[in-house]
Order: sequence, then C-alpha cells, then structure tokens
Amino acid sequence: MRSEGVIPNVVTITCILKACSAVKDIHRGVQTHCHITRQGWICKDVLLGNALVEMYAKCSNLVKAQQVLEELPVRNIVSWSALITGYLEVGQAAESLRYSRLMQRDGLLPDALTFACMLKACGMIGAVDYGEQLHHEISRQGLLKCNLLLSTVLMDMYIKCGALHKAHEVINELPLRDTISWNVLLAGYAQLGLGEDALKCFHQMQREGVSLDAVTFTCILKACSSIGAVNKGQEIHHEIARHGFLEENLALKSALVDMYTKFGELSKAQRVLQDLPTVDSVTWSALIAGHALQGNGNEAFSCFEQMQDKGVVPDSVTFSCVLNACCHAGLTEVGENFFSQMSTRYGIKPTLEHYVCLLTLLGQAGHLNKAVEVIKNLSISEYPALCSILLSACRKWGDISIGKWAFEYAIQLDEYDSAPYVFMANIYADAGMQDHAEEVQAMAARHSLHYNGRLIDECKS
Repeated sequence: MRSEGVIPNVVTITCILKACSAVKDIHRGVQTHCHITRQGWICKDVLLGNALVEMYAKCSNLVKAQQVLEELPVRNIVSWSALITGYLEVGQAAESLRYSRLMQRDGLLPDALTFACMLKACGMIGAVDYGEQLHHEISRQGLLKCNLLLSTVLMDMYIKCGALHKAHEVINELPLRDTISWNVLLAGYAQLGLGEDALKCFHQMQREGVSLDAVTFTCILKACSSIGAVNKGQEIHHEIARHGFLEENLALKSALVDMYTKFGELSKAQRVLQDLPTVDSVTWSALIAGHALQGNGNEAFSCFEQMQDKGVVPDSVTFSCVLNACCHAGLTEVGENFFSQMSTRYGIKPTLEHYVCLLTLLGQAGHLNKAVEVIKNLSISEYPALCSILLSACRKWGDISIGKWAFEYAIQLDEYDSAPYVFMANIYADAGMQDHAEEVQAMAARHSLHYNGRLIDECKS
C-alpha cells in the first residue's frame, strides 16, 4: 500500500492489528501501536482501541493490554473481554476473575462470552461457590436456554470442581440436550472413575435418541474399563463397529486397546492394535503393561520391539511397563539391561518408578550389594523410599549387615518414617536377635512412631 502511495486509514490499521493477534506477531503489533499513537487515533475509534487491547492480550503482554485498556476513553464489553480472556489463556484464572469484577464495577454486565471465560476461570481454581453464583445469574438471564456452548462450559466448570451432581442438574435444565453436552458429562464421570454413573448417562442418551459419536464411545469405553464391565465393553465394541467409527478414529481404537488390556483380554487388544494405521507410545505402553500384569514377559518384550519397528520411540512410561514385566517374570539381567538402555540409548532420565523396579529386581535376585551401589550413587535426599525396598530384600535373604546399613541410611534421611524401624526390627527378630529388635522398637517409641495405626512394637511379625 505504502509503496503505491496509499495511506492506511483506521480500518486498515484495525485489520493489521487483528492479523497480528491471529499470528501473535508482537513486534509488528508494537510498530502498529506506535503509528496509532503518532496519528492520535486511539482516542477516536472504539474498534481500533479494542483491537489494540486484543493484540497485546493475544500476544500475552497483559501488562501492556491493561495499560491500553485504561487509556481508552470508552471501554466496552469487547475490550474488557479481550483482557479477561488473555489472563485466562495464560492460566491466570484469579486475575481473569478480578478483571471481570472490575468490568462490572465499570457499569458493564457480562455477556455470554464473558460468562464463559468467568466459568472457565472458576473451573481452573476450583471456585465452585462463585461458579454457582454465576450459574444463577446466567439462568436468571435465560442464557442457558439459548446458548448450548455456555451450558457446556458451565457443566465443565462443575466437573472440574468435582460437583458432578451439579453438572447433571445443568443438563436437566436444558430444553435441548445435544451430543456435545452429554459427552462433557460422560467424560467427567469417566475421568473421575464413576463408571456406573457414566453408563446411566449413556443409557439416558440412547433413550432420548441423542446421536452418538466417536467421543461418546471413547468416554463409555473408559467408563467400562474403570469398573471392569467386560460384557458391556464388548457390547460397546460391536456397537462401534456397527456405526463404522473404527475405520476412521484412532483415539477410539486406542481406547479399545486400553479397555481390553485392563480386562486382561490381551489377544483382543492385540487384534485391535494390529488394525491401527498408526499407534502412539501410550497405546503400546498400555499393551505392554497388560502383558506385564499377567507375567507374560516375552510378549511384553515382543511388543517393545514391535513398537520400535513401527517407528514409535519408547518413553518413560514405556520403560516403567517393561521394567514391571521384568519384575513379574523375575528377569533380573534383562531388567538391568533395559534400565541401562533407557538413559544411554534413549536419553531418558530414570524416575522413582524406574528405580523402584530396579531395586525390586535386584532384591528378588539377592543382588543386595548392587542395590546398595545404586542407592549410594543417588543424591542423599533422593528417593528415601528405596531404602525400604532394600530392607525388605534384606529380610528375605537374612542379610543383617546390609540391612543395618540401609536402616541407618534411611533414618538419616527421615528419622520419623516408621517403615525402616518395622523392617529392621523384623530382620533382627527373624535372626533370633531379640535384644536388637527391642532396641529398634525403643528407638521408634521415643519418636512415638506408629505403623498402620499401631505402635511399632506391636507390628513385629
């Protein structure tokens, strides 16, 4: 435009700001702001001012967005909502709610969009009481009857706050209940492990003739998994196939694999997995975990190799599953090799869960000196729970010397943890060293330590 001698006007500049917002180009946005200031336009055009606030908010420069808002001669619902949404998008829910209150003090009432932002903020910080107040105001204004998106956000707020009964009340208020509304409620029940309630919702959807989509079936599969509803899960599988969803939905197939894995139906899980065009590490890990739980070490390792053959890189969770398979199968050397590969070949830093598996493997095999070296190589404050695993192994193998070292190391880390005292007292008692066992019990008594609700000296076995 400028090369052809065309001078941009307010409308052009507003469009440029919206483009900067869309691509989050803060540098170009600041340049445009400078041009607006030189022209003195900010006080003359409401739409331009709104676009400027939105640009800074979208680019996460909320301090500047706030400054621009304060400079505007006229602040309307659009400019306030841009700032409120900006704080919400960067996770500052409390600030988002604070500015929504300031907006109301400025004489402006929230519209459906602002209410939606406020409800999302309540869900993020668990402010269910304030969310309920908003619910009453939304109902009073009749917005629930004409805005399904707002009702969905309201239900999601209650679900995030753990008030599932309130979410169900919302759906019962709606004159029209669509698939999306029901799916939000189904997902909430499934995520919280309330499978029976999810199934009741599903049956109500069917009775009301609500259209079922892939999201509906994904949620209900998770619900079946959570309560072990094998027959219902298989029935849902047939229903999914009848609707033709399996041909096009990867998430749905992954949910099927996860469900059959949790049911222990690993051959069925494997068949579903083989039909998937692409499989992520989460799905492979679920199948490996299923084989691990059933003690099928070779099958778990085969899955581990297959996933890599298909170009899927194992992650931290995958290695936890593989190491668990080694523990269940008692394959110590194989497990040590996997543990070593995790960091040297795949660059994955071991977590507590990985170290627990390694210590369990070494303890099962009686490789107690190796276990000691593992613990010694960790930071002194890192993973004190590992000492309890070593103490348990020392009791199994009757190794008093290493048991004593592990006990002293454990209480050095946390002298108020009752578990090491119980293990050490039992190690001494098993060896017939009753005097030493009583000394450990006396140490625990001085700290008034209890184990499973009983005094330590009552827990000897």
